[in-house]
Amino acid sequence: MLTVFRTDPEQVIGNEAVSAHLRSLQAGHLTDVETSEQHTVKPWFNGKLDVAPPVIDLTAQGFTLVGGRLDEIGGETAAAIVYRRRQHIINLFVSRRQGTARHGEISETRHGFNVRYWTEDGLDYWAISDISAGELDEFCQKFKAALHPPSAPS
Repeated sequence: MLTVFRTDPEQVIGNEAVSAHLRSLQAGHLTDVETSEQHTVKPWFNGKLDVAPPVIDLTAQGFTLVGGRLDEIGGETAAAIVYRRRQHIINLFVSRRQGTARHGEISETRHGFNVRYWTEDGLDYWAISDISAGELDEFCQKFKAALHPPSAPS
């Protein structure tokens, strides 16, 4: 008898993102550039990635920018933008859209961590943390809102 296991690429990439989050929590692995200044973190990624990840300061909304680093998700180099909510770390992985058949958003728990996934403007976003599901949703909503600020009246 032969058993064939099919691996969903989305599941594999999600598991890799959670593993990258876990590795980042080890001493000395959280950031390559440590600063709460978004105008330092964003240019640090220049020349290191084939995309320009958005780096947004959400400190006023309760999510402090800690810094950034390079990581690997799904065989691609990704930006990891690191935030803190109280004593909890949020890793926001941003990479070029990998062209898989993913659609919509993912909201789930993997290995005890809350995971949120969405795509926008040709980029994949994976937010991972041990904060509550509601707080991670709040982070994602505030990040998305900051990506598209309301236009000033003309």
